[in-house]
Amino acid sequence: MKSSFLNNPDGKKTIIKQKILSLCINEGEYSIAELSKETNTSIPTVTKLVSELIEEGYLEDLGKMGTSGGRRPSIYGLKASAGYFIGADISRNTVSLAVSNFKGSIIDYQDDIPFTLESTEQSMDELSGLLRKYISKLGIDEDSVLAYGVNLTGRINHITGYSFSYFMGEDKPLASMLEDRLKAPVYIENDSRAMAYGEYICGVASNEKNMLFINVSWGLGMGMVLDGKLHYGKSGFSGEIGHFPLLDNDIICQCGKVGCLETGASGLALHRLLMDKLKEGKASILSSKFSAGDEITLDDILGALTEEDVLTIETLEEAGSTLGRAIAGLINIFNPDLVVVGGRLSVAEEYLMLPIKSAINKHSLNIVSKGTVIKFSKLGKKAGPIGACMLSRSHMLGLL
Repeated sequence: MKSSFLNNPDGKKTIIKQKILSLCINEGEYSIAELSKETNTSIPTVTKLVSELIEEGYLEDLGKMGTSGGRRPSIYGLKASAGYFIGADISRNTVSLAVSNFKGSIIDYQDDIPFTLESTEQSMDELSGLLRKYISKLGIDEDSVLAYGVNLTGRINHITGYSFSYFMGEDKPLASMLEDRLKAPVYIENDSRAMAYGEYICGVASNEKNMLFINVSWGLGMGMVLDGKLHYGKSGFSGEIGHFPLLDNDIICQCGKVGCLETGASGLALHRLLMDKLKEGKASILSSKFSAGDEITLDDILGALTEEDVLTIETLEEAGSTLGRAIAGLINIFNPDLVVVGGRLSVAEEYLMLPIKSAINKHSLNIVSKGTVIKFSKLGKKAGPIGACMLSRSHMLGLL
């Protein structure tokens, strides 16, 4: 597939082609007349550009549009077989993968593959080998992979391809290291921001233009879509809600500071709060495991919630209330259409949502918050890798 129009990103033709592709990604199918109207471009010019996009392999003629009478116009849309995008979402000890076609349909998803990312060449080799094995198993030719998207925790410069958690001292960015191995463009992204984009494009969002995605996992992060665009901030580090200095405590956060929201509203905080209560001798179905000196994991705690353990529910309510107070502040600042709660703790469902909503009602301005909808993630664990697929497509096409 040709991609020559991308080699001149500032050209007028390129800008119009990007608008055409963006419209087809967001809405599906268009006639020449509709594209002319939406792009404010003459019909002859749009006709020529659509023909070029078909020749380049991005669009296809989908046949005639059904009308009540007269000559039926042809409609055009993305060509699904133009190529594939691979998404990888790397967590503490696993990686989850997804693959989409050019149209954005998810072909496959696989979660919790054992893998621990380290700042070593061997780790890069292992990750690239894992990705190659994955697409080979699906029968996808490597040459048909248009781009890879890779999500990481921590601060990411998506423009330069550098991670500020891995390979910080290297001259070559992490994205370039993977590109050398995979022989295709690689785009790295913060995990919470990728989850937000996945949810915005393929998940619970519909026509909302302003959405906040709260990633409540072991840590706490946020991705923002403002005025229909993924928000990065000046240096690409926006969304650090976990390190918002909201709390009056002496708990040292993973960042080295005290008072961070993450120390009171995250999987890490939930674990610490529950361990403190077990040390005090409070009863729980986890008491015997605690007394035996066995490690209690976040999965154990989430399992206790499904068994309706009262102490665990009460502890989660405490963390949820703290998170809700922070979300109330965000609603007062951004006045979003939609707040989506995702991440590992979202499986707690109403045990988490009820204290969040109660705190929002208590601490937000009603005139601001009454139009904001609070929902759980629709994609769940798939939000990260699906977001990586969608981001790699948008980055490759110059749509972000």
